[in-house]
Amino acid sequence: MKRDIDNEARIADLLARMTLDEKVGQLVQVSSDWRATGPVSFKGRLRDDLIEGRIGSMLNVLGTRYTRAYQELALQSRLGIPLLFGMDVIHGYLTTFPIPLGEAASFDLQAIERSARIAATEAAAAGIHWTFAPMVDVGRDPRWGRVMEGAGEDTFLGARIAAARVRGFQGRLGDTDAVLATAKHFAGYGWATGGRDYNTVDMSERMLREAVLPPFKAAVEAGVATFMNAFNDLNGVPATGSALLQRRILKGEWGFQGLMVSDWGSIGEMQPHGHAADQRDAARKAIEAGCDMDMESHAYTAHLAALVREGVVAESVVDDAVRRVLRCKFALGLFDDPFRFCDDEREHRMLGRAEHRRAARDIAARSIVLLKNEGGVLPIRLGAPAAESKGGQHQAGQHQGGQHQAGRVPTIALIGPLATAQMEHHGAWSVTLPEFDYAPFITSHLQGLRERAGQAARVLCAPGCDLEGERRDGFAEAVALAEQADVVIVSVGESAAMSGEAKSRARLGLPGVQEELIRALHATGKPLVVVVNAGRPLVLEWVAEQVPAIVYAWWLGSEAGHALADVLFGDVNPAARLPMTFVRDEGQIPLHYNHPNTGRPWRADADTAYIGGYIDMTPTPRWAFGHGLSYTCFEYGTPTFEVSGHQAATGGVPRLRAGETGVLRLTLRNTGARDGDEVVQLYLRDRVASLVRPVKELKGWQRVHLAAGESREVSFAIERDLLGFWNDRGQWRVEPGEFELMIGASSADIRQRLVFEWVE
Repeated sequence: MKRDIDNEARIADLLARMTLDEKVGQLVQVSSDWRATGPVSFKGRLRDDLIEGRIGSMLNVLGTRYTRAYQELALQSRLGIPLLFGMDVIHGYLTTFPIPLGEAASFDLQAIERSARIAATEAAAAGIHWTFAPMVDVGRDPRWGRVMEGAGEDTFLGARIAAARVRGFQGRLGDTDAVLATAKHFAGYGWATGGRDYNTVDMSERMLREAVLPPFKAAVEAGVATFMNAFNDLNGVPATGSALLQRRILKGEWGFQGLMVSDWGSIGEMQPHGHAADQRDAARKAIEAGCDMDMESHAYTAHLAALVREGVVAESVVDDAVRRVLRCKFALGLFDDPFRFCDDEREHRMLGRAEHRRAARDIAARSIVLLKNEGGVLPIRLGAPAAESKGGQHQAGQHQGGQHQAGRVPTIALIGPLATAQMEHHGAWSVTLPEFDYAPFITSHLQGLRERAGQAARVLCAPGCDLEGERRDGFAEAVALAEQADVVIVSVGESAAMSGEAKSRARLGLPGVQEELIRALHATGKPLVVVVNAGRPLVLEWVAEQVPAIVYAWWLGSEAGHALADVLFGDVNPAARLPMTFVRDEGQIPLHYNHPNTGRPWRADADTAYIGGYIDMTPTPRWAFGHGLSYTCFEYGTPTFEVSGHQAATGGVPRLRAGETGVLRLTLRNTGARDGDEVVQLYLRDRVASLVRPVKELKGWQRVHLAAGESREVSFAIERDLLGFWNDRGQWRVEPGEFELMIGASSADIRQRLVFEWVE
């Protein structure tokens, strides 16, 4: 606290000595040529602008050699104010972790925080001060390519993951292994019409408050240092020019003291939006709405000082923005040592460390979702009796699926266009260091399987087809290998470049002829495992119906091949869950588990067409939010409900009042033969309310590890904050009445139910 007070005094002193032009300079962020190699060069006026104090921050500067060179120029300015260096460090720096949507599938906050902590450690060692992550947009449309960058469709899950990632990136802010985090994109970006990037968003304030804003508020409560604006408009106002979002809610209601930065060029884009007449008008509207820093629009550079001198914009507005920029620089300790993040030896020592790779492997395995496993095709048994594994999961003997006999060396056919891929597993929004050879650094599926199998199995490989295109000339070789094999694994999906920013897709099936390849392999009659690599939920209807085993691997990062092998061979028992609903057909979109009920809800046993569904297909998803299988099975005991330490009387509905805490308890038992994790999920429904409420909402979860045969009590605290909603008077409100608690293995697999009453 004392350091914060001291910094505020230093900020006030510095601000008093700054000219208007120097103040505006602190609000300008420009990009470097981030793919540059060799000697540092300065293009155009960049060198002069740095020396004259006209730039406060740069992005896309990689490596301590380059950040030092730019920082040295900035320190030649009259007041010697250091630069902030920003970068999109989304899911790792050199060591890459699963894409954020994949990590969200782990339902493991400790693993997610650890991933961000390692990413920050490596980025900070390379001279980076600031990451433009986490993206905390709730995304319910898989056509939108940026769902890969978030935590999925659920607000409750997204809020807790947002806080975990902020804690991981920022660590103890001021240490040289911590970076400034950014909550983005504020706000509503995930609701873009039709899943089309940059598109318009129109929603009620109730939807905004209940579904969109909570992850951003959670980031503020976790101490996030910066926010970034969204590209979309919200109810007719571009987010970058929204005083509602920036001044009233973020800086007003939530008391945010940090920095708001525009997204790339979003200030200037208010002109094509039709909200600003020109760049000057855009600069005025952005700064007055609360956008502190201009990323690559150059609108503040060109017009902001003149707007202040002419009395159009108050200098106090500029001062507030500058204070927020300086607050970040002081928090990082840059005024005490501008080069504290420019240590070449530390950079060399910290990037790609063995312990980072071990963590990447563990987190990647935790993120793999087992979607289907009919006939016990997985895990793959090796011929020789296996040693006891981490989870006690290897079993010698005849495989249920009839793959092979113990003691015989089996043959595994690894087929598919992604079987030998490496850079694809890096995933979208990954950092690419121009001087680094990634070939030996990212493990392919083939490498992972062969290393794990060793001499205990033969692993044959063929691509079969390309990721895209119509060529089928590889089918014959692929089928021939499959016919020799005891089990066939086919690695398919979209390319990493098909998801991310500006990567919306109208059709979500497997590109090219990949499904035809799967059909040809399926026709051999061999046990078949489909591994899907993607940045979003894909539509996989034929595969889902016909293939016995399906694994969803997202993009797993540097240790993709090793992590996949860990799961396929049973060294790791999969426990990840889907953070987004998987539809059967694009015509179902948007489809999410927590939809409001209707007066004519769909029922599978309905005998009339006049219900909420389709006439040509079921309205249910292929796989629901929270779905994921294991190599073992779990039994959920009967729940009990206590109020402030007193068990509710049997036979009646327990009552909960303000100031009291309810505790739901149940016993979870691993009834299978393998150790494993179960993600116990708690859902809630407000049965009757003044406004229609969702059919269910996630309100808690626990990822519980149990040895085979082990039992453990699982409990959830039920408090007032879980029960409220934004009412038609613009207030958070908890209304008296009955609430239903649902506990299960997914949003569609509810095992136990319990009702309690909230009493005012």
